[in-house]
Amino acid sequence: MSETLADLAAQLRGSRGFAHKRDIAAVSRALSRHLPEGWAAAGQATALGDDCAALPDGDGHLLFAIEGFVEDFIEAMPWFAGYCGVMVNVSDIYAMGGRPIAVVDALWSAGATPGDAVLEGMAAASRAYGVPIVGGHSNYRSARGQLAVAILGRARHLISSFAARPGDVLVVATDLRGAYQEPFPYWNASTDAPGERLRADLELLPLLAEDGLCDAGKDISMAGPVGTALMLLECSGCGARIDLDSLPRPPDTPLSRWLVSFPSYGFVLSVRPGNAQAVLARFASRGIEARTCGQVTKDRSVVLTMGRESMPFWDLDREGFILDGDMPAPVAAAEGQS
Repeated sequence: MSETLADLAAQLRGSRGFAHKRDIAAVSRALSRHLPEGWAAAGQATALGDDCAALPDGDGHLLFAIEGFVEDFIEAMPWFAGYCGVMVNVSDIYAMGGRPIAVVDALWSAGATPGDAVLEGMAAASRAYGVPIVGGHSNYRSARGQLAVAILGRARHLISSFAARPGDVLVVATDLRGAYQEPFPYWNASTDAPGERLRADLELLPLLAEDGLCDAGKDISMAGPVGTALMLLECSGCGARIDLDSLPRPPDTPLSRWLVSFPSYGFVLSVRPGNAQAVLARFASRGIEARTCGQVTKDRSVVLTMGRESMPFWDLDREGFILDGDMPAPVAAAEGQS
């Protein structure tokens, strides 16, 4: 059965990953009612929508982020959930041009099983990514398993969700040397890979920022490559044309599944046209599949193309995604970067 562009667009809009991202706006509204005006963003170089909070610190920024995990994932795959607790936080730090320093966790479990399996997975990822677990909180007398992991990192030059510009080229980079962690939509290119390779592959991101090749991007989340691009574009006040056929994708994987998949290594970058080939070459040198998949536009509409088909997907002037129409100003920290 062929996949039409209209069907794929409808699937994306109704996906679990899109629903979770759209909840961000409601959380922001709730917090804003109870905090003093300007308090939440005081001293930050970034705003709601970035992968980490970025706090000015000397000649760079401290990066601070946290991730939580849904119950069904923890119950079905406790070891892999623990591994992902470290892995996704590490990805958030590198996505902003930083390098991780340490993580802490909060774990709830009904006894040592499956709590121990979660901790074993976290320890494996800590070793693979070279990031120590330095503390946290535990409760082994909880009715249901829950996990949250927070991370601290540091960046010399930021990659921000607020720095995409009209005329930029959208580059999507994904490590396809893996397999699905069945039955979930998680593309795992991490647990069987050498830790040295994982760390060197991620080191590409801060080097791109420090070498002036990229200042705008995000890591691919549960919203998939299109949803991640949508968040980046909304934060930057732009739109784009995105070619679904050009997305890096594992052979024989239906586009309908890939568009709602979360890869262990995946980034959407907005790159000045003159830097695009250099950026693609950096990823190619590490065996990472990277392709240009679209162009950033001045109007705030996102258009999807596939083959000869083309259709409007999201009008950010009429419908917010994670910001609910409340557009923060672009970050000053990103100004002046190439």
